[in-house]
Amino acid sequence: MIRDKQLITRRAALAGASIVAAGVSPLSVQAQGRFPDRPIKLIIPWAAGGPADGGFRILAESAAKKLGQPVVVENKGGASGVLGALALQDAKPDGYTISQMHMSVLRQPLLNTQLRYDPIEDLTYILQITGFVMGVVVRADAPWQTLPELLAYAKANPGKLNWGTLGIGSTQHLAMERLGMMQGLSWTHAPYRGTADTMRALLGGEIDFASESSGWAPMVIAGKLRLLAVFTAKRAKRFPDAPTVRELGFDVVVDSPGGLIGPRGMDPAVVKVLADAFRTAAEEPQHLQFLDNMDQPLILLDGPAYRDEMARTLEDERELLRRLKLLPS
Repeated sequence: MIRDKQLITRRAALAGASIVAAGVSPLSVQAQGRFPDRPIKLIIPWAAGGPADGGFRILAESAAKKLGQPVVVENKGGASGVLGALALQDAKPDGYTISQMHMSVLRQPLLNTQLRYDPIEDLTYILQITGFVMGVVVRADAPWQTLPELLAYAKANPGKLNWGTLGIGSTQHLAMERLGMMQGLSWTHAPYRGTADTMRALLGGEIDFASESSGWAPMVIAGKLRLLAVFTAKRAKRFPDAPTVRELGFDVVVDSPGGLIGPRGMDPAVVKVLADAFRTAAEEPQHLQFLDNMDQPLILLDGPAYRDEMARTLEDERELLRRLKLLPS
């Protein structure tokens, strides 16, 4: 009996040594073997029913089938979309609480000194999934047929043009400001409460053009608005005639990427389980069709690469906000 116990112990030790030699911690192996064994909470930091909510609900349902456990959506709207990131600061890093990631999570700590989390160090990046198509639109009866024509007019008429976005410090705002600074332009930015309000203001003549996400798509298709250019790296599928800003000779690319994050210190094995499930879900037909309908690109990136890209973007954003005098003193 003693000899049998010694053999079992020796085999266990050898097995453990093999795991270590392979560069995998026993904890990670255990985590992979048992995770998940209960429902996972996915925080969506927007109100239910919007486009940011709809896509992730499709992902949650599909990923749940891969994981063998429900992925329960919890909406936490308000506070410029950072309530998910704030909730992760108090969550256990066990993979059972995750949140949607988007650019406001990165940018808001720069704009609001009361937010005490570090968007790089205090989060675990799981998977980048998609982005948003943003573009410059004018009314159909506007005199500008192209973005260079609009910019040339703005240069020849300093301070005359008014333009709108969904808010100061938004991705749409900063994309256009970056372009304007490259050209040395003077114009007036008008912030609105949301894309719908911006579109109403444009159609009503309050502003001359808008820098907005694809909420303009139905009006462009209906012939009420003209899409001059998109900020993404590639042309939008539904609007192949609209060039990218980069194609027009301006080195500005804004995909506004988003994905999944978790609390700081998550086990890499747990991260892999989640990333694999959501990557598969993101590539399924139902989700791809949703992206096509919303003009959103699929831009998958694994956790470490996603984190590195966000760290670089954070410094770019910090410098741009400094130049625009939007950083709090």
